Amino acid sequence: MKGFSFFKKRENNKKVIFGVIAIAVVAVIAFGAYSLSQRHVLKPNAIKIVLESYINANLMAPGATAKINSISKENGLYKVMVDIGGTQTVESYATLDGKLFFPQAMKVGESTTAAGNQAGQAAAAPTAPADLPKNDKPVVELFVMSYCPYGTQMEKGILPVVAALGNKINFAVKFNDYSMHGEKELDENLTQYCIQKEQTAKYSTYLSCFLKDSSQSAACVNSSNVDQDKLTACIAKTDKTYSVKDNFKNNVDFHGTYAGFNVQKEDNAKYNVGGSPTLIINGKETQPGRDSASLLKTICAAFTNQPKECQTTLSSATPAPGFGEGTAAAPAASGGTPAAGCAQ
Repeated sequence: MKGFSFFKKRENNKKVIFGVIAIAVVAVIAFGAYSLSQRHVLKPNAIKIVLESYINANLMAPGATAKINSISKENGLYKVMVDIGGTQTVESYATLDGKLFFPQAMKVGESTTAAGNQAGQAAAAPTAPADLPKNDKPVVELFVMSYCPYGTQMEKGILPVVAALGNKINFAVKFNDYSMHGEKELDENLTQYCIQKEQTAKYSTYLSCFLKDSSQSAACVNSSNVDQDKLTACIAKTDKTYSVKDNFKNNVDFHGTYAGFNVQKEDNAKYNVGGSPTLIINGKETQPGRDSASLLKTICAAFTNQPKECQTTLSSATPAPGFGEGTAAAPAASGGTPAAGCAQ
């Protein structure tokens, strides 16, 4: 039966479960520590990204996918209607900052011992989604912020997949239409956008270098044999066209407190991208694990006819968030998808 692992174990005790929800909700409202004045309130779009990622990583049975159908405010909390497959919709709640999710008052971003361990044991092999649109040459678009630790985590996981599949897919890294990491991120977004646009064959080499040490961007440009003059000209032209740096300096077109980055704004709007990372395959958002094996399995599910490269053996270890090498200290459940992302 598809559904939250918590509900799987108690499928005959739904009245008890929803009683727990009600008690938990009342308890949270009662505690002053969770007052609005002490929490950063997330927008519904951001809550949707955070909670869907968390639920699918930690609470769903292998192969099952949950989707949030609606979010509304109720009694100082977000009321979240979660579709867990078939005709099953679970009425759940979350605090406005996205830190706690009910019925179990779980801290988003941390696996619960029971749910995490059970799902982790069941996920010996990555499970590909069954509902991805098919294409002879899948279009894979990864939206990130260049300094978002969870965006870089996904990039580290997907680069070996891109190397394995080569020209069998249309792959592109794209950038969120706002930046949460200051002016340095705007600069890096411009650098990567231009390398990928005009010197495409050198982009993966550059990105692999940058992901190891973000302080070495200039050195990575050199070691990747990027034409510096061509890059400088492209950055200046792109910056002028989209007023990236001027808008930042003049506090224009900000998303709340975050600077806008409008170079790929239309693509963000097309897919309703809310945070980093967001993976779009053949026009559909999907949330696989961030390890290379899970990403290969997911992307290959989007082929009309899978090529032999889909049989490539890649690492199932989840890369560590942020820059540098290594793997995540505590692999998440269900294929290694961490529940974290960068979103306003």
